Amino acid sequence: MPSYDSTRGRFRLAESHLDVLRHRVGGEEVPPELADADRELTEAGLTDRQGNLDLLLGPLVSTLRAPVVVLHVEAIGEHGTLHHGVTIGDGYVYSHESWPGSAESEYVRLEPSMLVWALARMVNLQGEETVEVATPVIETTMAVLDAGLETLDSLPGLAVEEGIDRIAEALKDAGLTRKSQLSTFARLIAGMRSSWRMTAAWQGHDDGTPAQQVRGFAVWDCGPLGYWHRELPTEPILPGQVDGTTALKLVRVDAKEVWQLITDLLPAAEEFAVAPQAG
Repeated sequence: MPSYDSTRGRFRLAESHLDVLRHRVGGEEVPPELADADRELTEAGLTDRQGNLDLLLGPLVSTLRAPVVVLHVEAIGEHGTLHHGVTIGDGYVYSHESWPGSAESEYVRLEPSMLVWALARMVNLQGEETVEVATPVIETTMAVLDAGLETLDSLPGLAVEEGIDRIAEALKDAGLTRKSQLSTFARLIAGMRSSWRMTAAWQGHDDGTPAQQVRGFAVWDCGPLGYWHRELPTEPILPGQVDGTTALKLVRVDAKEVWQLITDLLPAAEEFAVAPQAG
């Protein structure tokens, strides 16, 4: 059910509820397949029986309808894939975070100065102690990674070291032969806590011509083994762009470097399209 928490100014809304709000704001009839979501919004007091939105929803809906910058986080962990993000509008900034097994996300208004902090929290960025590894750089192919992940999926119940040995064997058979990389990569795959990628999209320009701009980066969170920036393949990755022969490069980074990657993701003022001057 959708809901509103007045103590923190936060909403819980599913995509179906947002679809209803888009129809309502646009003056359109709500289609039959959204009838349940429409009813839930009314029962929660977020719309009235005529479909008018509660004033509290105004800033959120206006921000989602006309975003200036959209930041998206796709995080993959033990419970599957979660989608979080931030939408920057003209005057308001809202974050949204999903929860495993729930169709609803939590939408919260942010102070712009807290933007990087909010994104860092979404990916659980921690400055914890890490252990030494044989090499801080892994360079191989996506086929080698696939071989390691497939082996990992077949190892439930094995002791940690035995599982790492099995993964290392699969990596070697797939073509990774350097001993230091083999050992480190097997441990990374076995100990990966989550992987995530973060992208930013905005209306920018190419040599002065307005054009949609997108950039991003990806990180492996391997717990005590640290953070690993996936430099190759570079983000954003388009459908069909990656196959088994695609180069894979992972570089170990610390929490401060990840914080800087998040900061650098945000577009600078000169990267936005310049609105034409009225004649």
